[in-house]
Amino acid sequence: MPDTDRVSPLPSPAVSPEPAHLRKTLGPVALWGLGVGYVISGDYFGWNLGLAAGGSVGLLVAYVLVSIMAVAFVFSYTEMACAIPRAGGVFVYAARGLGVTAGFLGGTAQAIEFVFAPPAIAMAIGTYINNWLPGVDRRHVALAAYLVFTGLNMWGVRQAAVFELFVTVMAVLGILLFAGIALPHFDIQNFTANALPHGAGGILAAIPFAVWFYVAIEGVANAAEEARHPQRDVALGFGSAIVTLVILGAVVLAGCVGVGGWERAVYEPHHLAAGGDGVLTISTEATPADNPLLLTAAQIIPTESRLFQALVGIGLLGFIASFNGIVLVAGRALFDMGRVGYLPRVLGQASPRTGTPVKALLLNMALGIVAIYGLDTAGLITLSALGAVTLYITSMLALLALRRKEPDLPRPYRTPLYPVLPIAALVLAALALCTMLYGNFNNEQAPNAFERWLSVWYVGLLAAALAYFALVVRPHLTADDLRHFEAID
Repeated sequence: MPDTDRVSPLPSPAVSPEPAHLRKTLGPVALWGLGVGYVISGDYFGWNLGLAAGGSVGLLVAYVLVSIMAVAFVFSYTEMACAIPRAGGVFVYAARGLGVTAGFLGGTAQAIEFVFAPPAIAMAIGTYINNWLPGVDRRHVALAAYLVFTGLNMWGVRQAAVFELFVTVMAVLGILLFAGIALPHFDIQNFTANALPHGAGGILAAIPFAVWFYVAIEGVANAAEEARHPQRDVALGFGSAIVTLVILGAVVLAGCVGVGGWERAVYEPHHLAAGGDGVLTISTEATPADNPLLLTAAQIIPTESRLFQALVGIGLLGFIASFNGIVLVAGRALFDMGRVGYLPRVLGQASPRTGTPVKALLLNMALGIVAIYGLDTAGLITLSALGAVTLYITSMLALLALRRKEPDLPRPYRTPLYPVLPIAALVLAALALCTMLYGNFNNEQAPNAFERWLSVWYVGLLAAALAYFALVVRPHLTADDLRHFEAID
Protein backbone atom coordinates (compact mmCIF):
# COMPACT_ATOMS: atom_id res chain seq x y z
CA MET A 1 0.00 0.00 0.00
CA PRO A 2 1.38 3.47 -0.83
CA ASP A 3 2.89 5.51 1.91
CA THR A 4 0.30 7.97 3.20
CA ASP A 5 1.97 9.37 6.29
CA ARG A 6 2.60 12.71 4.56
CA VAL A 7 -0.66 13.93 3.21
CA SER A 8 -2.55 16.62 1.36
CA PRO A 9 -5.96 17.88 2.47
CA LEU A 10 -7.98 16.90 -0.61
CA PRO A 11 -7.81 14.29 -3.36
CA SER A 12 -5.67 15.28 -6.33
CA PRO A 13 -7.32 16.80 -9.43
CA ALA A 14 -6.64 13.58 -11.28
CA VAL A 15 -8.95 11.77 -8.91
CA SER A 16 -11.63 14.43 -8.55
CA PRO A 17 -11.67 16.62 -11.66
CA GLU A 18 -14.76 18.58 -10.72
CA PRO A 19 -14.53 21.52 -8.28
CA ALA A 20 -14.88 20.04 -4.80
CA HIS A 21 -14.57 23.06 -2.55
CA LEU A 22 -17.42 24.54 -0.52
CA ARG A 23 -17.57 28.30 -0.04
CA LYS A 24 -16.74 29.87 3.33
CA THR A 25 -19.70 32.13 4.10
CA LEU A 26 -20.97 31.23 7.60
CA GLY A 27 -20.38 33.01 10.93
CA PRO A 28 -21.25 31.98 14.53
CA VAL A 29 -24.78 33.42 14.42
CA ALA A 30 -25.55 31.55 11.21
CA LEU A 31 -24.12 28.37 12.77
CA TRP A 32 -26.30 28.86 15.86
CA GLY A 33 -29.25 29.22 13.50
CA LEU A 34 -28.30 26.02 11.72
CA GLY A 35 -27.72 24.10 14.98
CA VAL A 36 -31.04 25.12 16.54
CA GLY A 37 -32.82 24.99 13.21
CA TYR A 38 -31.77 21.41 12.48
CA VAL A 39 -33.35 20.26 15.72
CA ILE A 40 -36.15 22.61 16.69
CA SER A 41 -38.91 20.68 14.94
CA GLY A 42 -38.20 18.02 17.57
CA ASP A 43 -39.77 20.42 20.08
CA TYR A 44 -42.90 20.75 17.97
CA PHE A 45 -43.68 17.07 17.32
CA GLY A 46 -42.42 13.51 17.56
CA TRP A 47 -41.21 13.66 21.16
CA ASN A 48 -44.81 13.25 22.36
CA LEU A 49 -44.81 9.67 21.07
CA GLY A 50 -42.54 9.03 24.04
CA LEU A 51 -45.45 9.91 26.32
CA ALA A 52 -47.48 7.07 24.83
CA ALA A 53 -44.49 4.76 25.29
CA GLY A 54 -43.51 5.75 28.81
CA GLY A 55 -45.91 8.27 30.32
CA SER A 56 -44.87 11.65 31.67
CA VAL A 57 -42.29 10.44 34.18
CA GLY A 58 -40.98 7.81 31.79
CA LEU A 59 -40.30 10.42 29.12
CA LEU A 60 -38.97 12.91 31.69
CA VAL A 61 -36.35 10.45 32.94
CA ALA A 62 -35.44 9.54 29.36
CA TYR A 63 -35.19 13.25 28.50
CA VAL A 64 -32.83 13.95 31.38
CA LEU A 65 -30.56 11.04 30.44
CA VAL A 66 -30.58 11.93 26.76
CA SER A 67 -29.97 15.63 27.52
CA ILE A 68 -26.88 14.69 29.55
CA MET A 69 -25.75 12.55 26.62
CA ALA A 70 -26.39 15.33 24.10
CA VAL A 71 -24.57 18.01 26.12
CA ALA A 72 -21.60 15.73 26.76
CA PHE A 73 -21.57 14.77 23.09
CA VAL A 74 -21.72 18.32 21.74
CA PHE A 75 -18.95 19.67 23.97
CA SER A 76 -16.81 16.69 22.92
CA TYR A 77 -17.70 16.62 19.21
CA THR A 78 -16.90 20.31 18.90
CA GLU A 79 -13.23 19.56 19.49
CA MET A 80 -13.05 17.51 16.30
CA ALA A 81 -15.22 19.95 14.34
CA CYS A 82 -12.82 22.79 15.15
CA ALA A 83 -9.63 20.77 14.64
CA ILE A 84 -10.79 19.09 11.41
CA PRO A 85 -13.40 21.38 9.78
CA ARG A 86 -14.67 19.11 7.02
CA ALA A 87 -18.12 18.66 5.47
CA GLY A 88 -18.16 14.92 6.21
CA GLY A 89 -18.30 15.31 9.99
CA VAL A 90 -18.07 11.94 11.73
CA PHE A 91 -17.16 10.27 8.42
CA VAL A 92 -13.85 12.17 8.42
CA TYR A 93 -13.21 12.09 12.17
CA ALA A 94 -13.74 8.33 12.50
CA ALA A 95 -11.68 7.55 9.40
CA ARG A 96 -8.79 9.58 10.76
CA GLY A 97 -9.00 8.30 14.32
CA LEU A 98 -10.20 4.71 13.88
CA GLY A 99 -9.51 3.84 10.23
CA VAL A 100 -11.42 4.04 6.99
CA THR A 101 -13.79 1.14 7.77
CA ALA A 102 -14.97 2.88 10.94
CA GLY A 103 -15.20 6.10 8.93
CA PHE A 104 -17.54 4.41 6.47
CA LEU A 105 -19.63 3.02 9.34
CA GLY A 106 -19.92 6.48 10.91
CA GLY A 107 -20.73 8.04 7.55
CA THR A 108 -23.43 5.43 6.92
CA ALA A 109 -25.01 6.04 10.35
CA GLN A 110 -24.95 9.77 9.65
CA ALA A 111 -26.59 9.23 6.27
CA ILE A 112 -29.34 7.09 7.86
CA GLU A 113 -30.02 9.80 10.43
CA PHE A 114 -30.17 12.55 7.81
CA VAL A 115 -32.18 10.53 5.28
CA PHE A 116 -34.97 9.46 7.65
CA ALA A 117 -35.37 12.63 9.76
CA PRO A 118 -36.55 14.97 6.93
CA PRO A 119 -39.46 12.72 5.80
CA ALA A 120 -40.82 12.67 9.37
CA ILE A 121 -40.60 16.46 9.48
CA ALA A 122 -42.14 16.80 6.02
CA MET A 123 -45.13 14.74 7.14
CA ALA A 124 -45.53 16.99 10.17
CA ILE A 125 -45.53 20.01 7.84
CA GLY A 126 -48.45 18.32 6.10
CA THR A 127 -50.24 17.87 9.43
CA TYR A 128 -49.95 21.58 10.23
CA ILE A 129 -51.07 22.56 6.72
CA ASN A 130 -54.15 20.39 7.28
CA ASN A 131 -55.26 22.92 9.91
CA TRP A 132 -55.84 25.33 7.02
CA LEU A 133 -56.49 22.89 4.14
CA PRO A 134 -58.10 19.79 5.65
CA GLY A 135 -58.61 18.03 2.34
CA VAL A 136 -54.97 18.04 1.23
CA ASP A 137 -53.04 14.76 1.46
CA ARG A 138 -50.15 15.49 3.78
CA ARG A 139 -47.86 13.30 1.68
CA HIS A 140 -48.38 15.68 -1.23
CA VAL A 141 -47.42 18.57 1.04
CA ALA A 142 -44.31 16.62 2.10
CA LEU A 143 -43.38 16.08 -1.53
CA ALA A 144 -43.77 19.79 -2.27
CA ALA A 145 -41.55 20.61 0.74
CA TYR A 146 -38.78 18.43 -0.66
CA LEU A 147 -38.95 20.09 -4.06
CA VAL A 148 -38.93 23.64 -2.66
CA PHE A 149 -36.19 23.29 -0.06
CA THR A 150 -33.93 21.05 -2.10
CA GLY A 151 -34.12 23.77 -4.75
CA LEU A 152 -33.25 26.44 -2.19
CA ASN A 153 -30.18 24.51 -1.06
CA MET A 154 -29.10 23.94 -4.65
CA TRP A 155 -29.26 27.71 -5.17
CA GLY A 156 -26.58 28.47 -2.57
CA VAL A 157 -25.53 27.84 1.03
CA ARG A 158 -25.58 31.51 1.99
CA GLN A 159 -29.16 31.90 0.79
CA ALA A 160 -30.17 28.70 2.59
CA ALA A 161 -28.39 29.74 5.80
CA VAL A 162 -29.91 33.25 5.84
CA PHE A 163 -33.36 31.73 5.36
CA GLU A 164 -32.56 29.15 8.04
CA LEU A 165 -31.60 31.83 10.57
CA PHE A 166 -34.84 33.73 9.96
CA VAL A 167 -37.16 30.73 10.33
CA THR A 168 -35.19 29.46 13.33
CA VAL A 169 -35.61 32.73 15.21
CA MET A 170 -39.32 32.69 14.40
CA ALA A 171 -39.59 29.06 15.57
CA VAL A 172 -37.91 29.92 18.89
CA LEU A 173 -40.37 32.80 19.30
CA GLY A 174 -43.16 30.31 18.59
CA ILE A 175 -42.09 28.15 21.53
CA LEU A 176 -41.87 31.22 23.74
CA LEU A 177 -45.41 32.12 22.61
CA PHE A 178 -46.54 28.61 23.50
CA ALA A 179 -44.84 28.93 26.89
CA GLY A 180 -46.75 32.13 27.54
CA ILE A 181 -50.01 30.33 26.73
CA ALA A 182 -49.39 27.04 28.53
CA LEU A 183 -47.11 27.52 31.52
CA PRO A 184 -49.54 29.72 33.52
CA HIS A 185 -51.89 26.70 33.42
CA PHE A 186 -49.27 24.17 34.54
CA ASP A 187 -50.48 21.84 37.31
CA ILE A 188 -48.11 19.32 38.85
CA GLN A 189 -51.04 16.94 39.43
CA ASN A 190 -51.67 16.84 35.69
CA PHE A 191 -47.99 16.15 35.08
CA THR A 192 -47.84 13.25 37.54
CA ALA A 193 -51.21 11.66 36.70
CA ASN A 194 -50.78 8.13 35.26
CA ALA A 195 -47.08 8.95 35.20
CA LEU A 196 -45.71 5.45 34.45
CA PRO A 197 -48.49 3.57 32.66
CA HIS A 198 -46.11 0.82 31.48
CA GLY A 199 -43.89 0.71 34.55
CA ALA A 200 -40.16 1.33 34.61
CA GLY A 201 -39.84 -0.31 31.19
CA GLY A 202 -41.57 2.73 29.76
CA ILE A 203 -38.43 4.78 30.43
CA LEU A 204 -36.50 2.60 28.00
CA ALA A 205 -39.32 2.66 25.45
CA ALA A 206 -39.33 6.48 25.56
CA ILE A 207 -35.61 6.85 24.79
CA PRO A 208 -35.81 7.09 20.96
CA PHE A 209 -38.37 9.88 21.25
CA ALA A 210 -36.21 11.70 23.80
CA VAL A 211 -33.32 11.41 21.32
CA TRP A 212 -35.59 13.11 18.78
CA PHE A 213 -35.27 16.32 20.81
CA TYR A 214 -31.64 16.48 19.61
CA VAL A 215 -31.49 14.56 16.33
CA ALA A 216 -29.14 16.29 13.83
CA ILE A 217 -27.52 18.67 16.35
CA GLU A 218 -24.14 17.41 15.12
CA GLY A 219 -24.98 18.83 11.69
CA VAL A 220 -23.22 22.08 12.62
CA ALA A 221 -19.95 20.19 12.21
CA ASN A 222 -20.87 19.33 8.62
CA ALA A 223 -21.08 23.04 7.86
CA ALA A 224 -17.70 23.74 9.47
CA GLU A 225 -15.95 23.66 6.09
CA GLU A 226 -18.15 26.62 5.09
CA ALA A 227 -17.46 28.65 8.26
CA ARG A 228 -15.38 31.79 7.78
CA HIS A 229 -13.36 31.10 10.96
CA PRO A 230 -14.18 27.46 11.83
CA GLN A 231 -11.95 27.19 14.90
CA ARG A 232 -13.82 30.03 16.62
CA ASP A 233 -17.24 30.09 14.97
CA VAL A 234 -18.10 26.39 15.30
CA ALA A 235 -17.44 26.34 19.06
CA LEU A 236 -19.61 29.41 19.60
CA GLY A 237 -22.41 28.23 17.31
CA PHE A 238 -22.42 24.64 18.57
CA GLY A 239 -22.29 25.48 22.29
CA SER A 240 -24.99 28.15 22.21
CA ALA A 241 -27.23 25.90 20.13
CA ILE A 242 -27.22 22.98 22.58
CA VAL A 243 -27.93 25.26 25.55
CA THR A 244 -30.87 26.78 23.67
CA LEU A 245 -32.26 23.34 22.79
CA VAL A 246 -32.06 21.93 26.33
CA ILE A 247 -34.09 24.88 27.63
CA LEU A 248 -36.69 24.73 24.84
CA GLY A 249 -37.17 20.97 25.26
CA ALA A 250 -37.86 21.34 28.96
CA VAL A 251 -40.36 24.13 28.27
CA VAL A 252 -42.46 22.16 25.79
CA LEU A 253 -42.41 18.96 27.87
CA ALA A 254 -43.57 20.80 31.00
CA GLY A 255 -46.09 22.94 29.14
CA CYS A 256 -47.75 20.18 27.12
CA VAL A 257 -48.08 17.65 29.94
CA GLY A 258 -48.78 20.06 32.78
CA VAL A 259 -51.89 21.58 31.21
CA GLY A 260 -54.10 18.51 30.87
CA GLY A 261 -52.05 15.35 31.39
CA TRP A 262 -49.88 13.47 28.92
CA GLU A 263 -52.75 11.77 27.12
CA ARG A 264 -54.11 15.10 25.84
CA ALA A 265 -50.69 15.93 24.38
CA VAL A 266 -50.69 12.70 22.35
CA TYR A 267 -54.24 11.97 21.19
CA GLU A 268 -57.04 13.97 19.61
CA PRO A 269 -59.84 14.81 22.09
CA HIS A 270 -62.41 12.54 20.43
CA HIS A 271 -60.20 9.52 21.22
CA LEU A 272 -60.21 10.23 24.98
CA ALA A 273 -62.81 9.69 27.69
CA ALA A 274 -62.66 10.31 31.45
CA GLY A 275 -62.72 7.11 33.54
CA GLY A 276 -64.38 6.73 36.90
CA ASP A 277 -61.04 7.02 38.70
CA GLY A 278 -60.19 10.23 36.84
CA VAL A 279 -57.70 8.49 34.54
CA LEU A 280 -58.30 9.14 30.86
CA THR A 281 -59.12 6.10 28.74
CA ILE A 282 -57.83 5.95 25.18
CA SER A 283 -59.87 4.64 22.26
CA THR A 284 -58.53 1.47 20.64
CA GLU A 285 -58.62 3.26 17.27
CA ALA A 286 -56.50 6.16 18.52
CA THR A 287 -53.17 6.93 16.87
CA PRO A 288 -50.66 9.49 18.20
CA ALA A 289 -50.92 12.96 16.65
CA ASP A 290 -48.07 15.06 15.25
CA ASN A 291 -49.11 18.33 16.90
CA PRO A 292 -48.73 18.26 20.72
CA LEU A 293 -48.37 22.04 21.05
CA LEU A 294 -51.62 22.62 19.18
CA LEU A 295 -53.42 19.91 21.16
CA THR A 296 -52.31 21.66 24.34
CA ALA A 297 -53.11 25.18 23.17
CA ALA A 298 -56.60 24.04 22.10
CA GLN A 299 -57.34 23.19 25.75
CA ILE A 300 -56.76 26.84 26.69
CA ILE A 301 -57.71 29.09 23.75
CA PRO A 302 -60.26 28.75 20.90
CA THR A 303 -58.84 27.10 17.79
CA GLU A 304 -60.35 29.81 15.59
CA SER A 305 -58.68 32.62 17.55
CA ARG A 306 -55.89 34.67 16.01
CA LEU A 307 -53.53 33.59 18.78
CA PHE A 308 -54.08 29.91 17.97
CA GLN A 309 -53.67 30.51 14.24
CA ALA A 310 -50.47 32.44 14.94
CA LEU A 311 -49.17 29.42 16.84
CA VAL A 312 -49.99 27.23 13.84
CA GLY A 313 -48.19 29.55 11.45
CA ILE A 314 -45.10 30.01 13.61
CA GLY A 315 -45.00 26.29 14.39
CA LEU A 316 -44.96 25.61 10.68
CA LEU A 317 -41.79 27.70 10.51
CA GLY A 318 -40.25 25.41 13.14
CA PHE A 319 -40.77 22.43 10.87
CA ILE A 320 -39.44 24.35 7.90
CA ALA A 321 -36.33 25.36 9.88
CA SER A 322 -35.44 21.76 10.68
CA PHE A 323 -36.40 20.42 7.29
CA ASN A 324 -34.35 23.01 5.42
CA GLY A 325 -31.41 22.66 7.80
CA ILE A 326 -31.20 18.87 7.63
CA VAL A 327 -31.59 18.92 3.85
CA LEU A 328 -28.62 21.32 3.79
CA VAL A 329 -26.40 19.15 5.97
CA ALA A 330 -27.49 15.82 4.46
CA GLY A 331 -26.26 16.92 1.07
CA ARG A 332 -22.87 17.80 2.52
CA ALA A 333 -22.54 14.45 4.31
CA LEU A 334 -23.15 12.54 1.06
CA PHE A 335 -20.92 15.00 -0.81
CA ASP A 336 -17.88 14.27 1.33
CA MET A 337 -18.33 10.50 1.04
CA GLY A 338 -18.63 10.86 -2.72
CA ARG A 339 -15.59 13.03 -3.32
CA VAL A 340 -13.29 10.30 -2.00
CA GLY A 341 -15.04 7.36 -3.63
CA TYR A 342 -16.88 5.87 -0.63
CA LEU A 343 -20.07 6.60 -2.56
CA PRO A 344 -20.25 7.15 -6.34
CA ARG A 345 -17.89 10.02 -7.15
CA VAL A 346 -20.59 11.94 -8.96
CA LEU A 347 -22.02 12.77 -5.52
CA GLY A 348 -18.75 14.50 -4.64
CA GLN A 349 -19.06 17.13 -7.34
CA ALA A 350 -19.92 20.67 -6.28
CA SER A 351 -21.64 22.99 -8.73
CA PRO A 352 -19.07 25.38 -10.25
CA ARG A 353 -21.70 28.13 -10.32
CA THR A 354 -23.24 27.90 -6.84
CA GLY A 355 -20.62 25.88 -4.93
CA THR A 356 -23.35 23.53 -3.66
CA PRO A 357 -23.44 19.69 -3.79
CA VAL A 358 -26.35 19.50 -6.24
CA LYS A 359 -26.24 15.78 -7.03
CA ALA A 360 -25.95 14.78 -3.37
CA LEU A 361 -28.95 16.97 -2.56
CA LEU A 362 -30.99 15.33 -5.33
CA LEU A 363 -30.16 11.82 -4.05
CA ASN A 364 -31.18 12.78 -0.52
CA MET A 365 -34.49 14.11 -1.88
CA ALA A 366 -35.16 10.91 -3.82
CA LEU A 367 -34.53 8.70 -0.78
CA GLY A 368 -36.69 10.93 1.40
CA ILE A 369 -39.63 10.80 -0.99
CA VAL A 370 -39.50 7.00 -0.99
CA ALA A 371 -39.49 7.01 2.83
CA ILE A 372 -42.55 9.30 2.96
CA TYR A 373 -44.64 6.65 1.26
CA GLY A 374 -43.16 3.68 3.13
CA LEU A 375 -43.01 4.44 6.87
CA ASP A 376 -45.06 6.16 9.55
CA THR A 377 -43.76 8.92 11.84
CA ALA A 378 -42.69 6.60 14.67
CA GLY A 379 -40.71 4.37 12.30
CA LEU A 380 -38.98 7.33 10.67
CA ILE A 381 -38.07 8.83 14.04
CA THR A 382 -36.76 5.52 15.37
CA LEU A 383 -34.54 4.87 12.34
CA SER A 384 -33.20 8.40 12.51
CA ALA A 385 -32.52 8.06 16.25
CA LEU A 386 -30.75 4.72 15.70
CA GLY A 387 -28.48 6.40 13.18
CA ALA A 388 -27.87 9.29 15.58
CA VAL A 389 -26.77 7.20 18.56
CA THR A 390 -24.57 5.02 16.32
CA LEU A 391 -22.94 8.25 15.16
CA TYR A 392 -22.45 9.36 18.78
CA ILE A 393 -20.71 6.10 19.67
CA THR A 394 -18.44 6.15 16.63
CA SER A 395 -17.48 9.79 17.05
CA MET A 396 -16.68 9.53 20.77
CA LEU A 397 -14.45 6.53 20.06
CA ALA A 398 -12.78 8.60 17.33
CA LEU A 399 -12.19 11.50 19.73
CA LEU A 400 -10.55 9.22 22.30
CA ALA A 401 -8.42 7.63 19.57
CA LEU A 402 -7.35 10.98 18.10
CA ARG A 403 -6.23 12.25 21.50
CA ARG A 404 -4.04 9.18 21.80
CA LYS A 405 -2.76 8.96 18.20
CA GLU A 406 -2.37 12.67 17.41
CA PRO A 407 -1.62 14.52 20.64
CA ASP A 408 0.01 17.36 18.67
CA LEU A 409 -2.98 17.97 16.36
CA PRO A 410 -3.86 21.70 16.67
CA ARG A 411 -6.98 21.89 18.81
CA PRO A 412 -8.25 25.49 19.12
CA TYR A 413 -11.08 24.11 21.26
CA ARG A 414 -10.51 21.28 23.72
CA THR A 415 -13.22 19.20 25.39
CA PRO A 416 -13.77 20.31 29.01
CA LEU A 417 -13.50 17.64 31.70
CA TYR A 418 -11.80 15.28 29.27
CA PRO A 419 -12.15 12.26 29.26
CA VAL A 420 -15.24 12.36 31.50
CA LEU A 421 -17.55 14.03 28.96
CA PRO A 422 -16.78 11.84 25.92
CA ILE A 423 -16.92 8.67 28.03
CA ALA A 424 -20.27 9.76 29.50
CA ALA A 425 -21.63 10.43 26.02
CA LEU A 426 -20.26 7.09 24.81
CA VAL A 427 -21.79 5.05 27.63
CA LEU A 428 -25.19 6.74 27.43
CA ALA A 429 -25.28 6.41 23.64
CA ALA A 430 -24.41 2.71 23.86
CA LEU A 431 -27.21 2.25 26.42
CA ALA A 432 -29.64 4.10 24.14
CA LEU A 433 -28.63 2.00 21.12
CA CYS A 434 -29.04 -1.30 22.94
CA THR A 435 -32.37 -0.19 24.36
CA MET A 436 -33.74 0.85 20.97
CA LEU A 437 -32.53 -2.30 19.23
CA TYR A 438 -34.13 -4.47 21.91
CA GLY A 439 -37.37 -2.51 21.95
CA ASN A 440 -37.81 -2.68 18.17
CA PHE A 441 -37.00 -6.36 17.78
CA ASN A 442 -40.23 -8.27 17.10
CA ASN A 443 -42.28 -5.30 18.30
CA GLU A 444 -45.83 -6.67 18.25
CA GLN A 445 -47.34 -3.19 18.61
CA ALA A 446 -45.75 -1.89 15.41
CA PRO A 447 -48.24 -0.78 12.72
CA ASN A 448 -46.84 -3.04 9.97
CA ALA A 449 -44.55 -6.03 9.39
CA PHE A 450 -41.60 -3.86 8.34
CA GLU A 451 -41.60 -1.79 11.51
CA ARG A 452 -42.14 -4.87 13.66
CA TRP A 453 -38.57 -5.87 12.79
CA LEU A 454 -37.07 -2.39 12.60
CA SER A 455 -33.97 -3.41 14.57
CA VAL A 456 -33.28 -6.24 12.17
CA TRP A 457 -33.63 -3.94 9.17
CA TYR A 458 -31.31 -1.37 10.72
CA VAL A 459 -28.59 -3.87 11.60
CA GLY A 460 -29.01 -5.47 8.18
CA LEU A 461 -28.61 -2.10 6.49
CA LEU A 462 -25.36 -1.43 8.35
CA ALA A 463 -24.10 -4.94 7.57
CA ALA A 464 -24.91 -4.55 3.87
CA ALA A 465 -23.17 -1.16 3.79
CA LEU A 466 -20.02 -2.60 5.39
CA ALA A 467 -20.05 -5.53 2.95
CA TYR A 468 -20.33 -3.08 0.05
CA PHE A 469 -17.40 -1.12 1.43
CA ALA A 470 -15.22 -4.20 1.92
CA LEU A 471 -15.96 -5.78 -1.46
CA VAL A 472 -16.50 -2.81 -3.76
CA VAL A 473 -15.03 0.38 -2.29
CA ARG A 474 -11.96 -0.54 -0.26
CA PRO A 475 -10.12 -2.47 -3.01
CA HIS A 476 -10.31 0.56 -5.31
CA LEU A 477 -9.32 3.33 -2.90
CA THR A 478 -6.25 5.18 -4.10
CA ALA A 479 -3.48 6.78 -2.08
CA ASP A 480 -5.03 10.17 -2.84
CA ASP A 481 -8.39 8.97 -1.50
CA LEU A 482 -6.77 7.84 1.73
CA ARG A 483 -4.86 11.12 2.10
CA HIS A 484 -8.23 12.86 2.32
CA PHE A 485 -8.29 11.80 5.98
CA GLU A 486 -4.58 12.31 6.66
CA ALA A 487 -4.48 8.73 7.99
CA ILE A 488 -5.35 5.15 7.05
CA ASP A 489 -5.89 1.91 8.92
